[in-house]
Amino acid sequence: MPRPRGRSQIPITLFIAVAYAIKVTVEAYTRRRIIETRGSEELVRALLEGETRRRRQSSLQWGAVMVALAVGFGLVELTGVREVTPGVVALLLGATGLGHLAYFMLESRVK
Repeated sequence: MPRPRGRSQIPITLFIAVAYAIKVTVEAYTRRRIIETRGSEELVRALLEGETRRRRQSSLQWGAVMVALAVGFGLVELTGVREVTPGVVALLLGATGLGHLAYFMLESRVK
């Protein structure tokens, strides 16, 4: 028998959001400290370039995965399935995997 959802349960997204906020804050603080301590110009430039590269790669990855998932959901809609079945889950997982593989291939060409 499923447990009723009550006020005592905290959604996992809250923990994820808090962890992400802490990560972003610590990274920003670290960058600020490096710049404030007048780190070498090379270090600051490498830090900023690395951050820009990570953002671009992250955007590319999420874009490839989201497009693949959109295709997967479109296929689910085209087949007319209205229930979650193992086949639907497999299709969406496969689309996610193909999105990651597409990202891998695109990322290797971008370098």
